[in-house]
Amino acid sequence: MPKAWPALDVRFAAVTPEARAETADLLAAALDDLNPTAIEEQDAGWRVFFASDAGRDAAGRALAGLGPVVEPRPIEVPDEDWARRSQEKLGPVRVGRVLVTPPWLTPPAQDGDLVVTILPSMGFGTGHHQTTRLCLALLQARNPSGLHVLDVGTGSGVLAIAAARLGAASVVALDDDADAIAAAADNLGLNGAAEAVTLRHGDFRGMAGLAADLVLANLTGALLIGQAEALAGAVAPGGSLIASGLTLDEEEAVTAALGAQLMTPVSRLVEDEWVGLRFDRR
Repeated sequence: MPKAWPALDVRFAAVTPEARAETADLLAAALDDLNPTAIEEQDAGWRVFFASDAGRDAAGRALAGLGPVVEPRPIEVPDEDWARRSQEKLGPVRVGRVLVTPPWLTPPAQDGDLVVTILPSMGFGTGHHQTTRLCLALLQARNPSGLHVLDVGTGSGVLAIAAARLGAASVVALDDDADAIAAAADNLGLNGAAEAVTLRHGDFRGMAGLAADLVLANLTGALLIGQAEALAGAVAPGGSLIASGLTLDEEEAVTAALGAQLMTPVSRLVEDEWVGLRFDRR
C-alpha cells in the first residue's frame, strides 16, 4: 500500500491578519515540543505532519488545549499526493555552486554548478528548508574535497550527495529511520552516487568506529545538546562539525554543550530564526 503520513489540519479561528499572526506564533510555540516532521502553510491554517499516529494524536490533544483559537483535525496524507502537489510548488534551490532540483525540472545550471536531484517526500528534506541551505553553505565554505565525511540523520541524502559532488574522499550517510534510508537510496540512484555514498541504517550512538574529518548534523537543538559528546567524538582530531536544526534561542546552549567537548565555533550563518554553525575540534 502507498505510504501515508499522519497529519493534523489545524484551522485558525482568527479572522484579522493581526489575530492570525498571533495564532500562528502561539501554534509554533506549542509545536516546538511536539516533534512535527513538516509544516505546510495553507489558506485557512497549517497542515502539520508527524512521524507516527501516536505523535499526531498526542499533538492533537495538546493543541486542543489551546482553546478555540485553533481547530486540529486528524487526517492521513498519501505520500504520492504530497509529491504530486509539490510539483506545483517546488523549484530549484541554489546555494553557492550547489543547485538542488526536483527530478521533473531541468535547472538553469551554469558552468561549475553541481546539480543534486532530490525526489520530494513528505518525511525528508528537499533543500528548501532554511537549515538545509545553511548546511550546504557551510559545507562549501569548509570544502570537503579529499575529506572523509559522515552525515548523521541523512534524511533524503541531500547533504551526503552534495559532499560527494564536492569531492569528498568518502561519505557515510546514516539514519535510524528505515524510510529515510530508502528515500536516500532512491536519491543516490537519481544522482549516480550509489558508489560514492555508503548508507547505514541505525543509531549513530551505537555504531562503533565512526570517525570523520567532517561531520554533518542537521538535527534539532535538543539532539545537538543531548548528543554533543557522541557527535564531537565522531570528529577526528583537527576535523569539523557542521550543525543546524537549531534556533536562535537554542544557539547558546548548543555552543556550550559542544564547547564542553573541545569543539570551537568558527563559523555562523543565520536565516530567519534558524542557525547553522561550524565547530572545529581543538
